[in-house]
Amino acid sequence: MLAVRRGAPRRANAVSGQQPPALECPAIVNDVTSVPASTLDAIGGGGGAVTGKPTSITGPALISGGKPEMLYIGAEYCPYCAGTRWAMIVALSRFGTFSGLRTIHSSTTDTPANIPTWTFYQSRYTSNYLAFTPVETTTNVRQGNSYPTLQTPTAQQQQLWQAYDPNGSIPFISFGNKYLLASVPYDVTVLQGKTWAQIASALKDPSSPIAKAIGGSANYMTAAICKLTGDQPASACTPAVKALQSQL
Repeated sequence: MLAVRRGAPRRANAVSGQQPPALECPAIVNDVTSVPASTLDAIGGGGGAVTGKPTSITGPALISGGKPEMLYIGAEYCPYCAGTRWAMIVALSRFGTFSGLRTIHSSTTDTPANIPTWTFYQSRYTSNYLAFTPVETTTNVRQGNSYPTLQTPTAQQQQLWQAYDPNGSIPFISFGNKYLLASVPYDVTVLQGKTWAQIASALKDPSSPIAKAIGGSANYMTAAICKLTGDQPASACTPAVKALQSQL
């Protein structure tokens, strides 16, 4: 288990917040899902911006449809999940294609508050190399003392989650049950006060703090996925990415 900064338990704060409806933004989605390999290679390990990396674990392989499965469990309200999704989208887009991604903010009443992000709820992912299963457990708008449920982990997903994290902290990511990321990968406050367009634009500049945080985290995730896919495809599993595998 990682010893760096933990993700957030499933909880609600005392004050209710309102959120605008989730929106699809095709132009920004395109920018986030098509970060050039050359840019990501230049970012490498993120120059110290990455605080949480996938770690090797031992267990039965997690497979779906004959492909290694990447399982994500999070929630729309969670600010740590909010930051993690950006890196996940960048990484996963190197192996396949998303549809139905929509913009949201994390909870306005959690800490840190109001992080611009995306929701995986009702999105789709297709890949020849990898299966991706996202579970967004709750919404981002508190009602009463809790956030309304969106998705409930299956018994198998719950068992896997609890086996490695009895406290049920989020975000939780299992890379084929061979690598685990159960902590926030970078300081998500780097995204506070930014628009989705500003974040997407910053990803093009490998020297920007946002690119180092998101791109560096995405590179470590990519390195873990490449271990599952036998370093395929070559467009994703570049020498710069494979150089990070020894750090997992």
